[in-house]
Amino acid sequence: MRLPPRWRSPYVLHAARVALVGTLLIGVTYVVLVVAFDVVDQQRLYRGVDAHLSQRLEEAAQEPTQAGGAAMYAHSHELDDAPVFFWQVGRAGQAVALTQGAPQLAKADAPRPGTTSVASLGATSFRLQARLIGGKWIVAGQSLAESVHVENYLIALESVAGPVMLVAVFLGTLLIGIKAAKPVELTRRRQLEFTADASHELRTPLSVIEAEVSLALAETRDAEEYREALGRVGHESTRLRHIVEDLLWLSRFDSAPPAPRVEPVDVSSIALACADRFEAVAARRGLDLLIRFKSDIVPLVNAPPEWIDRLAGVLVDNACRYTGPGGMVRITVATPGNRVCLIVEDDGPGIAPDARDNLFDRFRRATAEGSGAGLGLAIGDAVVRATGGEWRVGTSRLGGARMEVRWHRAAGSREQGKSAPPAAAESLPDQEPFVTTVRSSPGGSPPTT
Repeated sequence: MRLPPRWRSPYVLHAARVALVGTLLIGVTYVVLVVAFDVVDQQRLYRGVDAHLSQRLEEAAQEPTQAGGAAMYAHSHELDDAPVFFWQVGRAGQAVALTQGAPQLAKADAPRPGTTSVASLGATSFRLQARLIGGKWIVAGQSLAESVHVENYLIALESVAGPVMLVAVFLGTLLIGIKAAKPVELTRRRQLEFTADASHELRTPLSVIEAEVSLALAETRDAEEYREALGRVGHESTRLRHIVEDLLWLSRFDSAPPAPRVEPVDVSSIALACADRFEAVAARRGLDLLIRFKSDIVPLVNAPPEWIDRLAGVLVDNACRYTGPGGMVRITVATPGNRVCLIVEDDGPGIAPDARDNLFDRFRRATAEGSGAGLGLAIGDAVVRATGGEWRVGTSRLGGARMEVRWHRAAGSREQGKSAPPAAAESLPDQEPFVTTVRSSPGGSPPTT
């Protein structure tokens, strides 16, 4: 019978091997502990029998002149304990029973006075103890049948409980191992996908550069043609440099996030600076770039200013990239409650609901349109996570995507003064429809891949 494919995966097999080794170690430990416990328990039972034999011999020693009389060693008073039998050993080593019903004691089985031994008398094991009483060699013996019964019952219980426990340990360890290895396997698969995607993204500009250089060197051209070829090479080199810089930034952030200066950052000022920076891009593409504010206080968040600036740049760049000519991109900063919100909307194709779960994966693009490498939102997500923000991704009333980031407002926020942006009086529309919380990180820990 073949296992299903999911149970034949490397991480499941590895978890099974680890669980098996762990179970074997626990099994060996269990056997050692059980044997030690059984030995200790047997000695405890023997000590109880020895104490009983010593007590009966002490009673007999109190009347040494009557030693050897059968009535002295009657066991009719043995109500709760196993009966004690007595024998007298003669000079020749022959044992004579002093108690009615006592089994025959062979010469070789009789212990020396002052010693204790175990002997098989008939089909039953006896614990024997000898003492000199009134000059006579008296042996007392008690059957170990009850002790053997207790030991056999204990061994049977241990034999049943042991395998059941080991099976439970194996299954439990296997399930825990699978659960623990699943994120590692997921990370490994993502790493493989990331490597493949990165290779593809880097190969494209390199192939273009190689092709342009080969064509330029294949035959003599005029200056204008060389200039055009060098322009295409420069464009691809710039694209390649941006991809490498983004990859290096993400790599450094994942391995050891830097500890930049954290201070209260005015999100409205960063939004204004970002709008100014992308004004030429929007004009070149024929886009309307609007910025609005809805706040009576300065929207401050505790974060490195350069990180929030990069996040705003990623969101506005994506909105401009995926919005067609004549479209609209709108930036909104608001402070509902104790939150600070940065919202970027557009009237482009939007983001399909089934694409939102993988929206922040590296080299993942929400649509086939646009020329980006798919690293911008991964960088933005790293910033949001590291600053304790929360993503809300949905559909804007403009018709396209609505990307919103929320932070807890920093302490010390004050009311807007005369230096507030002129657009601060504009009203913020009601909550946009179809908003879905995609990812949040209240702990503020950076992502790992």
